[in-house]
Amino acid sequence: MSLPNRNNPYSFKEWLEKRKVNFFAADEFLQKCMRHYVKEDIDTLTAKLEKFAETVSFRWGGLAEECARPENRPYMMHYDAYHNRIDRIVRPYEMKMLEQEIFASGLYAEGTGDWERFIKMLLLNENGEFGVMCPELCTEGLIHAIEELSEPETRQPELARILQHCSEGISGEYGIGAQFLSEIQGGSDVPANLLEAEFDGENWRLHGDKFFCSALHADYFVVTAKPQGSEKVAVFVMPAWLPGDKEKEIRNGYTIDRLKWKMGTVELPTGEVTFKGAVAYPLGQLDRGVGNVVGIVLSYSRLGVGATCAGSMVRAVRDAKSYAGFREAFGRRINQFPLLVNQLERLEAQAQRAVAGAFKLFDLFLKTGGKFTTKLNPAETPEQKRLRLLVRELVLLAKMYTSKISTEVIHDAMAVFGGHGVMEDFTVLPRLYRDSNINELWEGPRNVLLTQIHNDFRRYSQLYSPAEFVRDCLSGADAELISQLADRMTRLLAYPSLEDNDAETLKTAADWDLFADDLMLAFQEQARQEVLAK
Repeated sequence: MSLPNRNNPYSFKEWLEKRKVNFFAADEFLQKCMRHYVKEDIDTLTAKLEKFAETVSFRWGGLAEECARPENRPYMMHYDAYHNRIDRIVRPYEMKMLEQEIFASGLYAEGTGDWERFIKMLLLNENGEFGVMCPELCTEGLIHAIEELSEPETRQPELARILQHCSEGISGEYGIGAQFLSEIQGGSDVPANLLEAEFDGENWRLHGDKFFCSALHADYFVVTAKPQGSEKVAVFVMPAWLPGDKEKEIRNGYTIDRLKWKMGTVELPTGEVTFKGAVAYPLGQLDRGVGNVVGIVLSYSRLGVGATCAGSMVRAVRDAKSYAGFREAFGRRINQFPLLVNQLERLEAQAQRAVAGAFKLFDLFLKTGGKFTTKLNPAETPEQKRLRLLVRELVLLAKMYTSKISTEVIHDAMAVFGGHGVMEDFTVLPRLYRDSNINELWEGPRNVLLTQIHNDFRRYSQLYSPAEFVRDCLSGADAELISQLADRMTRLLAYPSLEDNDAETLKTAADWDLFADDLMLAFQEQARQEVLAK
């Protein structure tokens, strides 16, 4: 019976207290994954992660929520009071504090282990703060690009300083990286870039436009451009300010023309840039920029997208389960209704697959040496080459599938909250949902990556057969499932090209699209079962 009461006593206090958890300590499945894969001192690592997660879950979580408020979104101030062009990106104090503290945690410092960094990134992504997490991934790509494409003995002093600033910090301050590839004619078609690089006898200088540049507030940018008279793309590192100019707000020969109005990742300043002789430093051979930027910079970002999406899903499912255990309707807790019981179990399984799959893929990556390279090393054994190819293709498959499924998971988790699920200040889920949609497009949309995988396997068919690839992906899984997927992949890769528009090609392309999801689902489920079996 429910009688009228003008002083409705209903309160969310119970749930608000219940959802206050340490992201690491409260996640038994994440801890199981860690114990399954990590071979180092688990007790020491656990203590580090619990302490780190305390800050992530509370202080940084609160700052992230404040940064997401509409009134705190970044905006441009093109001129100062004296008509000097400064192109200042105005961001809230909370964002600067959050960024400073996360970068100062030393994720890329020499003393931070691979697994420690990986799990910390998973935890950080539960807050879904793209204003910081996108620059984090971009900075990692920049660090590795400098390390892989320049020898320490011959490295330019400017590049050496940039590397130190971004990895170890200088005087307690850490450099932030970004990557500027996209031009108005298209983002993924890097060979079509028209930005010009001119050597003036002393420095390389950039001239032209980039149309979609994220993390505009960064200190250093990885930029693709074509040297004068060349059809080949080169890759450069460009500082936002030359020495002594940051304090004066004099940018390094470029202007920020405007900020983009985006659906998601709105805390991250993205805009259009015009280069007017910006000084930049080349990385690697001038005719191998596409391979270098895709093989190194984008590969790290694509690997990171899997952790980003997994963290978002874990947070969405945890919050949905917590709310379902609190909310009452029609006389009982809503987590007692069979339809919702099924929904929550399905969502939890999907989040666990994403986490377990991310762990398994990272473990394979570490077995390659923990570095992405631009081409196969002829000195490596066939087994080493196949492992490297296995990881490279799994990174692409995981990026496509996990970014796609995370949007569906967060959408269904929001539904658990009913009308409250779409309230931006009630739960983090609307922000995670909007950002997840951006993740699916970032670093190569689905169709581009599907085509790349198809081309890769045709190119390396003599080294790595489709059947071998499937068996390596699903080692330990049901033999019949492996056989079925191996047969499907062999048949689909026997087709010569996905570029024509005849009926047979269209059907093959549709089947290839479905197959990619089925294979990654099987990979993640096998990884999940391996963890649960321990």
